[in-house]
Amino acid sequence: MNFSTWMSGIQQRTEAALDAALPPSGIAPSRLHEAMRYAVLGGGKRVRPLLCHAAGSVFGADGALLDAPAVAVELIHAYSLAHDDLPCMDDDVLRRGKPTCHVEFDEATALLVGDALQAQAFQTLSNRLPGVSPARQLDMLHLLATASGSRGMAGGQAIDLAAVGQQLTISELEFMHIHKTGALIRSAVLLGAHCGEATPEGLDHLGRFANRIGLLFQVVDDILDTEASTATLGKTAGKDAAQNKPTYVNILGLSEAKVMAGKLRQDAHTALTPFGETASRLHELADFIVERTF
Repeated sequence: MNFSTWMSGIQQRTEAALDAALPPSGIAPSRLHEAMRYAVLGGGKRVRPLLCHAAGSVFGADGALLDAPAVAVELIHAYSLAHDDLPCMDDDVLRRGKPTCHVEFDEATALLVGDALQAQAFQTLSNRLPGVSPARQLDMLHLLATASGSRGMAGGQAIDLAAVGQQLTISELEFMHIHKTGALIRSAVLLGAHCGEATPEGLDHLGRFANRIGLLFQVVDDILDTEASTATLGKTAGKDAAQNKPTYVNILGLSEAKVMAGKLRQDAHTALTPFGETASRLHELADFIVERTF
């Protein structure tokens, strides 16, 4: 199976699993459930579920078992987008080519959507996972909680908000994005591995890969924000520059940011060397992240 076919298959099964995990819009509170489904379904590349499934395949995890962590991490990601787009945060009106949640519904509903999606993520991941020991499943819950909270994604967003108008060093910018973007990406990789026969040494190698991929994703995002159009991105292009946010492009320049992306890509590939051909999907995803156009 080629990469494009595999990716499309994982995206479709993730969409179906998300649809099944979310409450139907016809049950009360129907407006909240409708907004939750609006914020999650029918858009996005599903990079985090793809990474979860690819990492799981390295250790022989069953695809059906990987659906729960893939859904959980995508629900956390969707909640973060609903909150990030609010006027009190990034104040954006476009996401995945359609009006943001607070524009389509209202600010209070968008806030509750994020709250409910976060809870739904942990409800999904706390359901019994056949073949995964209770101790390991508890580790998985702890991993996702840490990646989502003040020492992970939420903390990174706080640093991002405080950095508006500031001149950060590259190390400070990297620290911010290790938390804001990288923590959830890292959790997607490791959650997948935990569903298979992962060894401590294997988790260590995957952790190094995930750290590089998390930063790579953000560097490419900054490049696309500079080079791509709003129509291509499905969100407002040039928003970071307009808000005077520090990015890899405005600190390094566009050319050097591309050089950095190439170095991170190579580092990610190198981290996978011990796995041989079993990590082929992770290699392909590293290339996809660099070569994507939106």
